[in-house]
Amino acid sequence: MKKITLAAFCVILAAFTAACTRQASGGGAGGGSSGGSGQVTVRLLTDATGIDDKSFNAAACMGILQFYGDTWDNQSKRGVSYNYITAQTQDMYIPNIRQATDEQYDLIITTGFTFADALTEVAGGNPEQKYMIVDVNWVNLPNVLGAMYAEHEGSYLVGVAAALKARADNISNPRFGFIGGIAGSTITKFEVGYIQGILSVIPGAQIVDYYVGDWGKPELAKAQAKNWYDSGIYAIYSAAGASGGGTIAQAKEYRISGRNVWAIGVDSDQYEDGLYTDTESAVLTSMLKKVETSVVYALDEIADGSFTGETITFDLKQDGVGYSSANSAMTKDIIDRLEQAKAGIISGEIKIASTYAEARRLPGFPQGLAAKDDQ
Repeated sequence: MKKITLAAFCVILAAFTAACTRQASGGGAGGGSSGGSGQVTVRLLTDATGIDDKSFNAAACMGILQFYGDTWDNQSKRGVSYNYITAQTQDMYIPNIRQATDEQYDLIITTGFTFADALTEVAGGNPEQKYMIVDVNWVNLPNVLGAMYAEHEGSYLVGVAAALKARADNISNPRFGFIGGIAGSTITKFEVGYIQGILSVIPGAQIVDYYVGDWGKPELAKAQAKNWYDSGIYAIYSAAGASGGGTIAQAKEYRISGRNVWAIGVDSDQYEDGLYTDTESAVLTSMLKKVETSVVYALDEIADGSFTGETITFDLKQDGVGYSSANSAMTKDIIDRLEQAKAGIISGEIKIASTYAEARRLPGFPQGLAAKDDQ
């Protein structure tokens, strides 16, 4: 009897020790629940463009790295505290969300409105799991944080920058372009903010737009950029995910050949993507959509137990959007004017329309654009 009891005790002790080991490791290679370790765990789920999109997937990843004290080149806590999964097709969205839910990550982050339906389905059936979705404000569940951004504010600033640079270069009647990915209310904020910024400096300036219809076809954006630059367009702002790389590629080719044209980056600072010499970039500035700010905010709330399902708009005042000044072509005079405009937006002195319906009623605002106020 004693031998049997001792054997049973050993089995129980071994099982308990193994369970504690699993908890301390953050759920094994996949991460998972923080359990007794006290370390917040998170999984980032992206679309097919992945964390190397140099857009808001990359920015979300940078927020995670910032929270854990890692860097892009040293992701020491990946696989323990955090991880990311790329869905090559949209039919993998629900399985990926369900897998992360089953693995009990403290927070699951999805990026972009294409995840909205899948997240609604899974999150609705798992009320104890906490989720975050970027660029969506209509998943009204108590366990989902919707992170929105005042893209029209940041885009206004890069529009001002493009117009001021055209003035500084003594361009006569400069024309400007905008390339979007898939038309909808989110991308419309980029476009109408950009246009208002240009018009604040050059009333009556001509602006044209084009939508690729895809987030991952840079060849289409490149072809359109070439046509526009050839027709005299001075600067093109692209809010098109990975497709926008085509605009930058074409601007680089033309600046190498001596043409005075510019690309404007988006979401992350794309200065380095535009480098055509060691010190010269075809990307004049970038509208910084600081998804990393919202990711750190959500992880901080998970860590201190204050996470709430709600929609938050991260604006200039909250450091949710901004602009890049990495390019030396962004002179002190231009930056000073941008900072004045930024202060005016934060104070409320400068009002910026965020929808096409509102913007098209403004004096001199172009009509007949491809922008849409719905998805």
